[in-house]
Amino acid sequence: MALDRSERADMAYVNPLTRREAVVNQLRQEIVLGALPSGTLIKDAEVAARLGVSITPVREAIAQLAAEGLIDIAPNRTRHVTKVTQKNALELVDVFSVLACAGFEWGVDNLSESHLEQMRERLDELVSNLRAGDVTAAGRAGADFTTIVTLASGNRELQTHVDLVMTRTQRLFSRTKKDETWQVWVNGYREILTYLEADDRAAAVARYRQIFIEYRAVIETMLFDSDSCRG
Repeated sequence: MALDRSERADMAYVNPLTRREAVVNQLRQEIVLGALPSGTLIKDAEVAARLGVSITPVREAIAQLAAEGLIDIAPNRTRHVTKVTQKNALELVDVFSVLACAGFEWGVDNLSESHLEQMRERLDELVSNLRAGDVTAAGRAGADFTTIVTLASGNRELQTHVDLVMTRTQRLFSRTKKDETWQVWVNGYREILTYLEADDRAAAVARYRQIFIEYRAVIETMLFDSDSCRG
C-alpha cells in the first residue's frame, strides 16, 4: 500500500538524508528542471563548493546519477548532463510504458477503496498544480498516481525500476508546457478512475496503456535542442 504523507514525513524524520543523498537530490532536481541543461559540464570541485560539501559525496552522487541515466561519464572521465534527443525520448517512453503498464496490470486487482481515494487526491493535485503553472509538482502527482497501483502489486523490485525510468521521464514533463499535452494524462487518469469505480479493471488497464500511445504521439511532434541543431 502506498505511504500517505504523514508516513512519508515520519520516515524522512527518522532517516535524515546523508550528504550523498542530499547532493543526489539537489543535482537531480536541477537536471530535471533544466537548471543544469543538457550537455552541461559537471565539475566535482565546483559542485562541492557550491553545495558546501566535500568532493567524496559529490563523486558518489554523480556515480548514482550516471546509473540513473541523467549524467554521462566519458572515457576521459569528464561528466556532462545527458542530452535529450527525440530518439532517446521516444525510447524512454517505450521503456516506461512497458514497466509502468506491467505494474498497473499486476496491481489493479488489489486496489481498495482507500487506494482509489489516494488516486483521486493525486489527480486533484495534478490538476491544481497545472493551474498554478507548477509542472514539476504536477509531474510528481502524476507519478504518484501510478505508484499507488504499482505498489498495490506488492512487487517492490518492479517499483524500483519504474522509479528510475520515471525520474528520467520527469525531464520530458518539465519541458512540456502545452495544456493539451498534459490533458493526455489528466483525461486518461479521470477515465481510469471512472472504470475502477465501476469495477471494470480490464477497461482501466486498457485506458492506461492508451495514455502512453497518446503521449508517445506528442513526443513525436516535439522539437528537442539537439534536433534543432541538425543539418
